[in-house]
Amino acid sequence: MAADVAGARRTPWVLLSPSLATISLLLIVPMMFIVVYSFWLRTATGADQVGFYLDNWIEVLGDRFYRDILFQTFAIAFYTTVICALVGYIPAYFVANTPMKSKTFLLLMLMLPFWISYIIRTMSWINILGTSGALNTLMISLGIIDEPIQMLYNQTTVVLGLVHYLLPFMILNVYVSLDGIEKNLTEAAQSLGCTGWQAFREVTLPLSFPGLAAGSLLCFVLAAGTYITPIVLGGPRDAMFANLVFEAIVTQLNWPLGSALSLVLLALLGALVVIYTRYLGVDQIAKSFK
Repeated sequence: MAADVAGARRTPWVLLSPSLATISLLLIVPMMFIVVYSFWLRTATGADQVGFYLDNWIEVLGDRFYRDILFQTFAIAFYTTVICALVGYIPAYFVANTPMKSKTFLLLMLMLPFWISYIIRTMSWINILGTSGALNTLMISLGIIDEPIQMLYNQTTVVLGLVHYLLPFMILNVYVSLDGIEKNLTEAAQSLGCTGWQAFREVTLPLSFPGLAAGSLLCFVLAAGTYITPIVLGGPRDAMFANLVFEAIVTQLNWPLGSALSLVLLALLGALVVIYTRYLGVDQIAKSFK
């Protein structure tokens, strides 16, 4: 009897062992290396000095330059998230309330951007907004302007590129939430005297909030952690925190400093995810990928 009980207790761990081993090797172990690297020092000769030093952390946490870039990163991520929420809710509502045949086609069209490389989609804005791009060419041919306008390499184009990249994530999350709302709830509200707008405001919008919150979290985290869009569409003053990590590790080969920078960003975004999980849970995000 005791052997059977012990075997029953071991069975879940045996079944989970492949997943646990994969997570440990691909996530936990690399993270431990990054934590260890963050306490090393890069010497003037270019070598890494092994030890336990707080210099990198003092520089990252004490230098105003890094704080300003971090605030700018969160500001850009916030603007992107707000625009995605405002713009993405309408198509999500439209898809959720269309007939099934049309819904399948619209969802397929929504997934098409994921089939194209994120870098290619980002660089396409250069051909649209560049001085010899499609928009400037069109305005000159229509006589609206006499010479090309510089529309690239600023914070606005960075936000535009991030919205272009992240909008499908927002639409999918909101759609999943809206699709799960019983249609008779809105009809019941209207039968009790609510107008169409009142029924939406009092029933549909509150019930779709989990999807909106999940999409906002996903957009904010992905926007704050990106570095391709600021490099391609931003100027020297539009760098984001991930660009500092890239610069430290790839360009300067300063792994200790880059590790400390990446851990700071990871800790802040992780805290945001923990707060979201505490109040709303992550199941809504998982539903959008089913």
